[in-house]
Amino acid sequence: MVKLRFRFWASDSGATMVEMAIAMPLLLTLLLGFVDFGYAFYQWNAANKAVQAGARLAQISSPVASGLSKEAKTPSDSLDVGKAVPANTYNYICTADASGAASCTCGAGATCQDLAASQAAFDFIFSGNSSQAGMHTFLPLLTKSEVQIQYQASGLGYWTRPNGPVPTITVSIVNHSFQFFFLSGLLGFNNITMPSMLSTVTGEDMKSTFP
Repeated sequence: MVKLRFRFWASDSGATMVEMAIAMPLLLTLLLGFVDFGYAFYQWNAANKAVQAGARLAQISSPVASGLSKEAKTPSDSLDVGKAVPANTYNYICTADASGAASCTCGAGATCQDLAASQAAFDFIFSGNSSQAGMHTFLPLLTKSEVQIQYQASGLGYWTRPNGPVPTITVSIVNHSFQFFFLSGLLGFNNITMPSMLSTVTGEDMKSTFP
């Protein structure tokens, strides 16, 4: 009996299988973690490209803030005609609600002549058209409510400029989540909110009408 017991404890049959059973979950979690975080890095790059594309479209199309066409044309003091428009004279911040309806507000320390928002202009920046890719093209999981488009007086341009104001245009993505697949199921990871990212351009090429 003692001999049999010694032989049982001394045997290494099946040791490899036991080691594999211990190591495999760790290796599998590590592998799937690389896949998930690689996909998150892809989403990060796609979001960067999306804000760049959105800023470019905002730069060459009509503004979402309809009142922007009135800015820099009618100074409160007639003696300011021909002078530079001071920075932050106007500051339109345009967003969309959960249903995708666009609206604009006035930023702190600025005055805004008209807060009406062009839905067509917002949709163009978000979706693009048959010849120009929009933000959604680069980041398919993006929603309209995560997009912010800001038109702010940059200090460039002058009152009564024939082609209208020259704002600084900032297109941002806010509150967008990284999507996890494997890790959410294996370890219960929740989606991580992506830090806000933005792209800023000067709107010297804005059109007065929607293309």
